[in-house]
Amino acid sequence: MTAALRVVVVGAGSMGKAWLRTVEADDDVELTGIADLDVAAAEAAAAELGRPALPVGPDAVDLARSTGAEAIINVTIPAAHHPVTTAALLAGFPVLGEKPVASTVVEGLSLAACAELTGKLFMVSQSRRYNRHLFAAKAQAEALGRVGIVSVDFFKAPHFGGFRDAMASPLLLDMAIHQFDMARFLLDADPVSVLCEEYNPAWSWYAGNAASTATFEMAGGARFVFNGSWCSPGAETSWNGAWRISGEHGSVLWDGDHEPTLDVDAQEAGDVVRPETDPGEAIAGSLREFASALRTGATPMGEVHANVMSLAMVEAAIQSASLGRRVALDDVLNASYEAALAKESNEDVLRVLKSWPSVRTALTR
Repeated sequence: MTAALRVVVVGAGSMGKAWLRTVEADDDVELTGIADLDVAAAEAAAAELGRPALPVGPDAVDLARSTGAEAIINVTIPAAHHPVTTAALLAGFPVLGEKPVASTVVEGLSLAACAELTGKLFMVSQSRRYNRHLFAAKAQAEALGRVGIVSVDFFKAPHFGGFRDAMASPLLLDMAIHQFDMARFLLDADPVSVLCEEYNPAWSWYAGNAASTATFEMAGGARFVFNGSWCSPGAETSWNGAWRISGEHGSVLWDGDHEPTLDVDAQEAGDVVRPETDPGEAIAGSLREFASALRTGATPMGEVHANVMSLAMVEAAIQSASLGRRVALDDVLNASYEAALAKESNEDVLRVLKSWPSVRTALTR
């Protein structure tokens, strides 16, 4: 692949329109069509983009085939992630999908197996990883020696209206996956267990619990602490959160919006190495990495097997809050794996799932 990557975007809602603008702004990617079950919405999105003659249709695979697209960008609602991505992979198209990987870990495991079956890349756009300040914080943490604590405060007060106001766990389900995934990136470690409490402040305008505190034990023994609220006006944090990385020789602080700062014992600290590359910004960064991965064969950060663990952190945290006790991530993964085996309707995908020696081994291949 030497020319611009030809893509179809499926989903013409507000997030889909953001992706359309991002695709149009990238010289290495060419938009060939917009798919949406509501064809009129796809037509309106094309017109808003200034391309009223752009091909549109209700089916992403059909549209990709008819327009000569090489990949599909899935910006549908989470409930549609599994069927849309499965159809695309089975039709031979690599997929870049919006987070979360799927509605459930069960469906995420199915998609990982489907990607293995087809040999096609499925990358999840965990867009908040694509931030040069986050990369700088990770690089500065190398000077700290052994890192034992990563914590983030997340306090915002958005009035969304709509489905989020009615969700049972709006903060954990719709937002915290970003910080959970960022912590995995900062620590280069996966979760072992979690103890979580969620609650709803008296003044909250959400029906479900809009605040929570979760402590994850990570592989290697470090702890990641998430403390957040979606109904806390005043002195609000960045959408990325406010971070502290604490190690044996000092700490890194990052407010989520500006350059991180390093406070370290100069006599004990290791060298600080600047990140070698600029990761790009948000969805533009993930789009760039997706196109590069298809050209080079490199494995991108959001490859499906690696990304499922971030959704598993969300499910484990919610389960811990519900049960009032610590929950092991392997318990969540193993239960999801058994459910995936029972639910999978595609015999070829089922065969791949059954071939896994264990679910955690499969996800960390």
